[in-house]
Amino acid sequence: MIELETVARIRQLYYGEHWPVGTIAAELGLHHETVEGALRDETRVRPAPRPSRFDPFVGFAREALEKYPRLRATRLWHMLRERGCTLSVRQVRDRVKALRPFPREAFLVRRTFRAEEGQVDWASFGHVTIGAARRALSAFVLTLTFSRWIFLRFFLDQSIENFLRGHVYAFADLQGCPRHLLYDNLRAAVAQRHGGAVRFNVRLLELASHYHFSPRACAPARGNEKGAVERSVRYIRDSFFAARSFRTIDDLNRQALVWRDEIAGARRWIGDDSKTVAEAFREEAAHLLALPTHPFETDLVAPVRSEKSIYIRFDLNDYSIPPDTVGRPLTLAASETSVRILDGAAEIARHARSYDRHRKIDDQAHIDALLAEKKRAHGSTSNSRLIGAVPEAEALLEACFKRGESVWAVTQKLLLLLDDYGHVELRAAVAEALQRHTPNVGSIVFLLAKRRRAAQRRISLPVDLSRRPDLKDLYVKPHSPETYDELTRRDDDDDESD
Repeated sequence: MIELETVARIRQLYYGEHWPVGTIAAELGLHHETVEGALRDETRVRPAPRPSRFDPFVGFAREALEKYPRLRATRLWHMLRERGCTLSVRQVRDRVKALRPFPREAFLVRRTFRAEEGQVDWASFGHVTIGAARRALSAFVLTLTFSRWIFLRFFLDQSIENFLRGHVYAFADLQGCPRHLLYDNLRAAVAQRHGGAVRFNVRLLELASHYHFSPRACAPARGNEKGAVERSVRYIRDSFFAARSFRTIDDLNRQALVWRDEIAGARRWIGDDSKTVAEAFREEAAHLLALPTHPFETDLVAPVRSEKSIYIRFDLNDYSIPPDTVGRPLTLAASETSVRILDGAAEIARHARSYDRHRKIDDQAHIDALLAEKKRAHGSTSNSRLIGAVPEAEALLEACFKRGESVWAVTQKLLLLLDDYGHVELRAAVAEALQRHTPNVGSIVFLLAKRRRAAQRRISLPVDLSRRPDLKDLYVKPHSPETYDELTRRDDDDDESD
């Protein structure tokens, strides 16, 4: 059996060039009977296909796929097994490919002008561990449709604030803004949709108003409409992120821009093989919309309040505030790198933002203010009054506690001695008792009495008038000392007369 190409050549030479059979046989190196046989067969008979174990089930499979076009091959395999099919799931999958109706849709090639359109999307790149926290790593990707120039920046979540920050960073990097930005049905972009009517996120509309671009949304399930950014994401995964090592998110973003400039920008431009993407972008950059004077504000702003502690909880961590603001309504403003606490328009605390979790981020000034406040409150107790007047008493109370004595009872006795003798005498007595290794109230009383006798002075004790309240307000008019001298002279004169 000769090949179809040889048969076609024989018939072309015989009927088209009118060569005799012998000449054709000599030219092609064939036997003349082979040439004659090729000329006799107007249509070559194909061998009949071999019977297959799937043949009895073809009708059932075709009917099921016509009724349920999205039916999975694995589910169809289970259905066929119940009906006696002995093929493996892989064999069924191969045959289902030929039977499944697959209407192909025709697409138009979209043509865009310079600086006319950019396409935006999020791309997920797994997770990273920061301390005790496991954060989702995502890339904000903006692709200019005309030049295919890419901007990418990695974030630790897909919040609306990071979505807006991605735009601000992209426009600053491009030094301009395209006239339209095309989005998939991201929650950060599309708030509501009803048929062809789209309601965009309010914050995205504020961003668009600030930079003067128009947001547009793809039709549902029509990813082909933003094929430029889809291909960019796939290119980033394969060319940049694969086998990439990095220390921090800032290090990853630095590497991303270096890769964009040196590798992604050097690839051939889709519109003209003689140009690179970087060269096409330089042509497009001159047509981008000019940027406003100030960038768009992307901080997260939320009302907060701490009812008891000096900490405000935000994004799995606690940030300190001044103790005098506890219980008051405050405002939290969080950027990508900092967390600020505002009381009205006044900033009362600023911290570096942490992406760990269950961490306390303190300002030492807040801790010192709380300790000072607690110390003042602590000074109103009897124990603190004693320690404040006689600091040495703290060691004495500790010694009494170790011996099993009541600290409260000892404190009350020492306070009575403080009232009777004053803090100077009590401090001296306590210090001497500690030096003698006799830290007890009895020793303190003995030492105070000894010091009193040595000084030969009498300590005036307070008069207890609890039994005579009528004498509490009694006023005694003081007399001149000369009166007492006169009485003394009179007594002396009487003695002389006798």
